[in-house]
Amino acid sequence: MSGGIVAVTSLALEARIARGAGVSVICSQGSRLAAALESAIESGASGIISFGVAGGLAPDLVAGDWIAATAVKTGQQLFPTDQAWTRSLIERLPEAMQAEIVGMDSPVADPRGKQLLHAQTGAAAVDMESHIAARIAAAYQIPFVACRAIIDPADKPLPPAALVGLRPDGTADVLAVLRSVLQQPSQVPALVRTALDARIARAALRRGCRMLGAGLGFPDFQSTAPHQNTAATEPACACAGERGRTDRAPFMESATY
Repeated sequence: MSGGIVAVTSLALEARIARGAGVSVICSQGSRLAAALESAIESGASGIISFGVAGGLAPDLVAGDWIAATAVKTGQQLFPTDQAWTRSLIERLPEAMQAEIVGMDSPVADPRGKQLLHAQTGAAAVDMESHIAARIAAAYQIPFVACRAIIDPADKPLPPAALVGLRPDGTADVLAVLRSVLQQPSQVPALVRTALDARIARAALRRGCRMLGAGLGFPDFQSTAPHQNTAATEPACACAGERGRTDRAPFMESATY
C-alpha cells in the first residue's frame, strides 16, 4: 500500500462517512472528478472505490439496499470491477446484491425513465460518478470497485426540489430548494418521502462503512497505510458518525446520480 484508497463521492454526507484511516475522499462530479482522480493516482493511490448512494433500477430494491457492482456500464462500454476486492465487499456485506451499475451524466428522476434504463442496460442501479471512476481506473490499471446504497427505489419519482444542483463542496443549494418548493408546493409530500428514504440510505451507509472496516474492504489492507488528503473537500469524519450540516435536511443532498 503506497498511497491508500480513494473513495469517490459527490455528496458531503457520503464523504464524511467514507473518509477514514488510509481512505481519502474525492467529492466532485464530471470533469473535475476525472482530473482529481488522475491527480490522486499520480500521487500513488492504490485503489478507487465509488461509494455512496444510487438510484434504484431493479424493481425489487428498496431504500437502504446495497449493490456491490460486478461491472459499471456507460454507453457502449463495460468496466468490470476488481474481482478480489468485490469478493471482499460481498463477504463483509453479505446482503448486498451483486449486479451491474450504470453510470449517467444526468439524474434519472422518474419511474418511467428508470424502467427504460433498466430494460436497456439490465443494470440494478444508476449513479453519476461510478462510470467516471471506472474509466480512469481502467486507464491507469489500478483496482476499482463500486459499492452503493439505494436512496430512491425504481417506482418512486424524485420531486423537482430534490434535483437542484449541488455546490462544489457537495452540499445542497438550500435557497434553490426553497425556491422550488415555493414555486410548486404540491411536491411537499414527495419531498418528505424522499427525506425519509434519504435517512434510511444514510443509516445504511454508516452501517456499511463500519462493516467494511479500514480500507473499505480492500483486500489485505493495512491500517497503517498513508492517509491522503487528495482532493478531499470535507472535514475528516470517522465511520461511526458524522458532523456538519447533513442532519438538517438529508433530502437536499440526494439527487446526484
